[in-house]
Formats: sequence, structure tokens, C-alpha cells
Amino acid sequence: MAIKTIIRRKATKVFEDPQLLELLRELRTQAFAQPGFISGETLRRVDRPGDLVVIGTWKSQEAWNAWKGSPERAEIQRRIDNLLGTATEYEVYEYL
Repeated sequence: MAIKTIIRRKATKVFEDPQLLELLRELRTQAFAQPGFISGETLRRVDRPGDLVVIGTWKSQEAWNAWKGSPERAEIQRRIDNLLGTATEYEVYEYL
């Protein structure tokens, strides 16, 4: 069954950091190549520009878990969290 993932990141001016933007692009590019990935979008909150949300659609929870647990993704995510100074939050939703 297809699922939606919600990834939340919070920062201040760090979203303008070219290094962070490159890491986010790299993560998105790699996600597109993963088995089971359907689509994704990245949104910045209008009234709080430091809040970023990534909404992904995956064919299954297993496909998402494989990508989330991959060493390649973990390394990029570690670098993102270090730049942000806070942990990224994850939520997974299924269709009813």
C-alpha cells in the first residue's frame, strides 16, 4: 500500500546556506532513483520561512524504510542535521 512521508526541518537563515541547499538537492536527486519512490515535493512555510516540509509518496512502507535506513541517505542526513543544529522529524501516513 502506498504511503506518504512528512519530513520536517527547522532553521533560521541557514536555509540560505549554499551547502545546505546542495545537500537537500542531493538527497532529493538520490530519492528519485530509489525503488518504490513515486513523487516528492519540498515546501517552505510562508509565515515561518525557517520551517521546511518535504512530502514524499512511496509505493510501500518497506520501500521508504529501505531508503531511510540506507548508509548513503544517513550520511547526507547527518550533515543536514549538523548544519541545522537540530534533528529532522519524520512522520509516515498510510491511505485509508
